[in-house]
Amino acid sequence: MELKKLLQGIEGIKAKGDVNVDVKNVTNDSRKVEKGGMFIAIKGFETDGHMFIKDVIKKEPSAIMVEEGANLKELASLENITILVVPDTRKALAIVSSNFYGNPSQKLKIIGVTGTKGKTTTTYMIKEILEKQGKKVGLIGTIAVYIAGKKLEDSSRTTPESIELQEILAKMVDAGVEYVIMEVSSQSLKLDRVYGLSFDIGIFTNFSEDHISDKEHPDMDDYYKSKLKLFDLCKTGFTNVDDLHGAKVAKIQNCDIKTYGIDNSANLLAKDITITNTYADFKVKLGERNERVKVGIPGRFSVYNALAAISVALKLGVDAETIKTALEVVRVPRKIRTCREHKRA
Repeated sequence: MELKKLLQGIEGIKAKGDVNVDVKNVTNDSRKVEKGGMFIAIKGFETDGHMFIKDVIKKEPSAIMVEEGANLKELASLENITILVVPDTRKALAIVSSNFYGNPSQKLKIIGVTGTKGKTTTTYMIKEILEKQGKKVGLIGTIAVYIAGKKLEDSSRTTPESIELQEILAKMVDAGVEYVIMEVSSQSLKLDRVYGLSFDIGIFTNFSEDHISDKEHPDMDDYYKSKLKLFDLCKTGFTNVDDLHGAKVAKIQNCDIKTYGIDNSANLLAKDITITNTYADFKVKLGERNERVKVGIPGRFSVYNALAAISVALKLGVDAETIKTALEVVRVPRKIRTCREHKRA
């Protein structure tokens, strides 16, 4: 693809060289740079992509993108490689990736789920409901990536890097997927992996202490504010009003937020709850009638996750019987850990 087409939508670009040059691949991984490709240097928590530019040059890419303030000494004398300088290479990577894969998110209806707990279960509940409705669905999350009922791959992180994410979304478009349900981690929001995506629906499950470290979030305020970024990207939102931080989400002005809960007044309220060792059972208003819903996953948390899924289903016009049938049979597959993951646990 022509370089200048890949750069559409990026502001504040400074370029040295030919922007009409053809680009064969895009990557932020110096090991994956191909001759005629494009390398975008990203500053990570552990490594800085700018440190590998000398190695990248040897591979003869068409273009190299760096962030303002980077040391350009190694790039100053280059003649056959186009050099691009931008204010933020993370955001630029997201835009370039979207352009490279034909802006696939614009052809999909995307549902994003964020929160400390419940993201995975909620996404599988929504997936089951929509598939029971006869829709072609894609899922991106902690356990795996699914496209139209088939597992594409196991997941190495909750939300992929933007270049990987856009490639997956493009495959979903090719497969005829209509709805994509995605776990959206606080890290992906903070590091702009989902920058430029337009979410039709956003969900906030709950909030508690997690991911506080030098390599993730310095404090709870940063962690919470990172999650809130999802609601800058969505048209409609649903939040757990029984959660203290979830209740605050309901006050966001730039997204149409509705609530669900058990203990506090909400747009969607669960009543008369029964919880056993094998299921959760409750009453909820589906359309004009109060219906009894049985979820085949036990626990009070399952009621909250089901309420989030039901909120989405009702917004999308799914009928009560389909919702009830799907929630009774839904199961969440276990993730098979690698040896590396066991060592981290």
